[in-house]
Amino acid sequence: MQFSKPPLPVNDQLLLLQSRGLIIPDTAKAQKYLSNISYYRLSAYSIAFQNPASASHEFKAGVAFDDVLNLYLFDRELRIILFDAIERTEISFRTQLVNQFSINHHAHWFEDSALFANNYHYTKNLQKLDEELARSGEVFIKHYRNKYTLPARPPAWMSFEVASMGLLSKFYRDLKMCQAKKDIAAHYGLPHPKILESWLLSMSYVRNICAHHARLWNRTLILKPTLPRNTKYVWLQDTTVLPAKL
Repeated sequence: MQFSKPPLPVNDQLLLLQSRGLIIPDTAKAQKYLSNISYYRLSAYSIAFQNPASASHEFKAGVAFDDVLNLYLFDRELRIILFDAIERTEISFRTQLVNQFSINHHAHWFEDSALFANNYHYTKNLQKLDEELARSGEVFIKHYRNKYTLPARPPAWMSFEVASMGLLSKFYRDLKMCQAKKDIAAHYGLPHPKILESWLLSMSYVRNICAHHARLWNRTLILKPTLPRNTKYVWLQDTTVLPAKL
């Protein structure tokens, strides 16, 4: 099938929404928002208010523009709250990973292949770290390279400061089981590193959604965190009250 939908000016977008039954009491306000939040972006939040049996995307009776807009604004606030929480968790995990392995091994432990379970992943992770180091404009990275020639990579507490959350989670996941790895999971009250690994992957996925301002509300998470059976700290007892989707 050939795509043939033409682009619509904002005024025509409003007319289309009204033809589908959306109530727009303040057209100037709606025009302002559609000039700054694309029609296509808002359309993802319109679906919840449309009649599922309608092939022409007609809205349910009584639905107004503000209903769609408020759902969009709710999702925006949700992303901000989660992004803030993930930032703190990421910084904490970065600190634990660097401290536990640097103290128990050495400053450049991440270059020691004997600590990792899979040589292919180990090599790929180092290559990715090199890319992130090369892109970095941090003063401390430049200072290290101007002052030291060996090792070529800065120590863990410098190198991992410029590593992404996704890369950090991969380093942790690919480490062989050892006391330092267990101690990091225990720091968060988790009984096993495998649970923390799933959390890190899921948080990295959600972080990317938030960072790219994508829809988080009502999204099925591809990477879901494993729920622990027991933890050191208070945990949710009744998950039946939780929504099936964010």
